Amino acid sequence: MPNLNKVIVMGNLTRDPELRQTPNNTDVCQIGMAINRNYTDGGGEKQQETTFVDAEAWGKTGEVINQYLHKGDPILVEGRLKFDQWQDQDGNRRSRLKVVIERFEFIGTGSRSEATVEPQSPAPADRQRPQERQSDRRAQTTASAR
Repeated sequence: MPNLNKVIVMGNLTRDPELRQTPNNTDVCQIGMAINRNYTDGGGEKQQETTFVDAEAWGKTGEVINQYLHKGDPILVEGRLKFDQWQDQDGNRRSRLKVVIERFEFIGTGSRSEATVEPQSPAPADRQRPQERQSDRRAQTTASAR
């Protein structure tokens, strides 16, 4: 049976991005997101539910997120789910589900909302795709249509 591990979420950053480097000098950026859901309950009252999600971005994607985004900024994230397990200092088994960001888009006003960064996971350099902007793709599409 085939498998699919794909998630798309949009929300606001709950904290400033944290950029770190692995021992082999690969950048990894950790972010937290709050995703709100508005609905009307059975009694007709409006309700809001918030889901908190941790995510990480590797390489250039992580660098760009760290450089341009701050706590409270909106972001659209596309990626895959990853399950982490570890033991805490007391010897208890801990786990969490997080999103590994493969692609993201700035959300909001101004030129920042046009930017898109392609996947930059910790893969060999020959397998990584270059960064591409949405506006560049639109220009290419418009030029090829002429």
